Amino acid sequence: MGDPDPVALLEMQAISKSFAGVQALADVDFDVRRGEVHVLLGENGAGKSTLMNIIAGVYPCDAGSMRWHGEPARFTSPAEAQHAGIAIIYQESSLVPHLSVAENVFLGFEPPRVPGLPFINWDKVYLQTGELLARLNLDIDPYAPAATLSVAERKLVEVAKALRQSVDLVIMDEPTATLAAREVADLFSAIRALRAQGVAIVYVSHRLEEVMQIGDRATVLRDGRKIGTLALTETSLDDLIHMIVGHYLPDKFPHKTTQLGPEVLRVEDLTCVGSIDHVSFKLHAGEILGITGLIGAGGTAIVRAVFGADPIDFGSIYLDNQLIEINSPQDAIAHGIGLLTEDRHEQGLVPLMSAQDNMTLAALEKAWPGPFIDRDTEGEIVSRYAERLGIRGDNLDQGVLYLSGGTQQKVVISKWLATRSRVLIFDEPTQGIDIGARVAIYHFMNELAQEGSAIIVVSSDLSEILGLCDRILVLYQGHVAANLPRVAASRQIILAYANGEVPA
Repeated sequence: MGDPDPVALLEMQAISKSFAGVQALADVDFDVRRGEVHVLLGENGAGKSTLMNIIAGVYPCDAGSMRWHGEPARFTSPAEAQHAGIAIIYQESSLVPHLSVAENVFLGFEPPRVPGLPFINWDKVYLQTGELLARLNLDIDPYAPAATLSVAERKLVEVAKALRQSVDLVIMDEPTATLAAREVADLFSAIRALRAQGVAIVYVSHRLEEVMQIGDRATVLRDGRKIGTLALTETSLDDLIHMIVGHYLPDKFPHKTTQLGPEVLRVEDLTCVGSIDHVSFKLHAGEILGITGLIGAGGTAIVRAVFGADPIDFGSIYLDNQLIEINSPQDAIAHGIGLLTEDRHEQGLVPLMSAQDNMTLAALEKAWPGPFIDRDTEGEIVSRYAERLGIRGDNLDQGVLYLSGGTQQKVVISKWLATRSRVLIFDEPTQGIDIGARVAIYHFMNELAQEGSAIIVVSSDLSEILGLCDRILVLYQGHVAANLPRVAASRQIILAYANGEVPA
């Protein structure tokens, strides 16, 4: 790969934007050079998404100027930005499951067989899709239905889709949020291929270790203002975190001093046909058990089955050495088991309800068996957990939809603490959450373990698994490939088991 062109492809000066009187960006300068990966960093609500959407023509700026290829520019629509050579890949997939890879790549841009007539040149569609995939060094069948692709493959097809026309700049919003280590490596390979071809990348992520691997420069925003731009080869991770949050954080992962208590939960031969096969494990009071593997290996399927969200075909669950039946989430809650789902927006929260109402939602039957809620008691519960988790009082009455990702996750945690759950299951607990909220959640989870809670963490982030957990289950195609104490685990060992190999 060559060095980035020192001449800016995109220049933005003094960009400002407000929504309903709230200042989202204030006098922000930003530039991107051809052939570089420029990382955009900041906590939730720092202004990253607003800046991305101004570049992509989704929002107009209120003030400031932009130059594209050295010429003044102002894109008034996404179509106009796309025509100019700017593509944006959002975190959520836009692929249509029942269409083929090629049909998705050229959806809405199908070349005609005869100009002026409504007949699509399908041979050209599949040929050009194959060429795009080869350009990114991807071994994906253009004829494969999108529904058959892995999460990582769908993300890579989104990249190919962005390149279906001549592109000079690609904006990627949290591209690795749902990817495991091997899938991240595939995406990085595609990004490096683009970089070598002179395409500029704006890369938005909360995963700072990955940022240090793939980025050339980083610009940090805080509260809508630019804090600085720096070369990533000339800074440390600690200094980068300091720029993002405004102060140095305590150790990212707390030091574990917990003594394990008695067995709380035991799962034997848990089987859900098509997803998990004869999975067994034990969980003790005060223990944090990690579950990891490649995307689709079965971690989410295991915890959903334990929580009663999905039916179990075979297997047994024991609580305090007593066989129990869990046929629904209500059964799990009654037994003191809480699940913080991977998708907090769809499954963990009621977005239009207030943070306060969400925090007590799972505890209603326990706390108020009668027909009326005792608002004074509810207020005491909410205040207790809001103070403990650092949820600001002015956030409690807001619709949870409008809170930052970190605050939303704290609301979900509070919901299960209010039920006095003894077993807490966290599925991808820090996905899409900024570094400050992430560290706060890690330390809080450690506090819960010290108080005797039994915790399961399902995560594709190996740094999180290795830094937080006492013991680690590595899954491969729905089976437990390894059950490792933390002292015997490493990134290399976990990846070997996750890929069906035996470590050397």
